[in-house]
Amino acid sequence: MQETNKKQQNKKGQKSIMKSFLKTFTSFSQVMPMFVGVILLMGLFNTFITKEMITSVFTGNMFSDILLGAGIGSISAGHPITSYIIGDELLKNGVSLFAITSFIVSWVTVGIIQYPMEASILGKRFAIARNVISFILAMLVSLATVMTLRLL
Repeated sequence: MQETNKKQQNKKGQKSIMKSFLKTFTSFSQVMPMFVGVILLMGLFNTFITKEMITSVFTGNMFSDILLGAGIGSISAGHPITSYIIGDELLKNGVSLFAITSFIVSWVTVGIIQYPMEASILGKRFAIARNVISFILAMLVSLATVMTLRLL
């Protein structure tokens, strides 16, 4: 008797797994065109926004550099490894550490380009809240990091 119950439960479990898999596959196939669009947009931004353009924007003022770094990083989101390379080049070109730190943190955490896809999957309210909080935290992390380095 217990064996039949186990077999029935096993069949139900397999059916629910297949049902979940099909739902996931359907959702993924609906989001895929948007995902491809996000990747293409990221490529365009990385192509058209040069290092010279970014370095000409930063003035050396701590607060404006933090704000601009976070803003530019939010728009040109990418992978962390890429941001470290760009950050090094910016540092070599005389951009302040405040700007570079806020740029790197927002580059990785804030996703303006990914917003449409994120909003469709997780909801607009969540996507907006996550991006706003990440933007503010990127600026605070930049300030705290550079101030800590100056103390050391």
